Amino acid sequence: MCVSVPPLKTATFEELAMPLFEQLYNFAHWLAQNREEAEDLVQETYVKALRGYSSYQPGTNFRAWMYRILRNTFLTSRTGLKAKMTVPLESEEDGGAPVVADTQTPEAILIDRSNQALLHSALEELPVHSREVLLLCEVEEMSYQEIAEALEIPLGTVMSRLSRARAALRTLVKQKLEKS
Repeated sequence: MCVSVPPLKTATFEELAMPLFEQLYNFAHWLAQNREEAEDLVQETYVKALRGYSSYQPGTNFRAWMYRILRNTFLTSRTGLKAKMTVPLESEEDGGAPVVADTQTPEAILIDRSNQALLHSALEELPVHSREVLLLCEVEEMSYQEIAEALEIPLGTVMSRLSRARAALRTLVKQKLEKS
């Protein structure tokens, strides 16, 4: 007796891509350091990915594939490596008011804002290749392998860039604290 096995359902582009939207936008915003530019980058990334979806190999890391498209789109955009704009620390949904928990004291809020501003400022000073590997690891929580695939660099390069980026960020934060 022969049993027929139904073919495996392949995921559609929408099923794979839409859950990544916020993560891609956050990464684009960190790279471009501008909300409008980040929106344009994500939109262009989705257009390019949809056009090239037939070349995506099912079973490979779709998330890394999308990040690679976003990164390449950023590097070839008009801002590319020259992005030096500031990142807003306030939420637009709250009318520009900073996002804070109701249980914090005014002193704690002030310290948090100061620390955020210090960290954002230091991150902005890192070269793009350092900033992107640091953000992919620490903010997007990608594995070293996923970062290597997304950036199309060897695993060892990911680890060394990450180590150097962390050290540079520590140095920048320390310098900024000494100045204040």
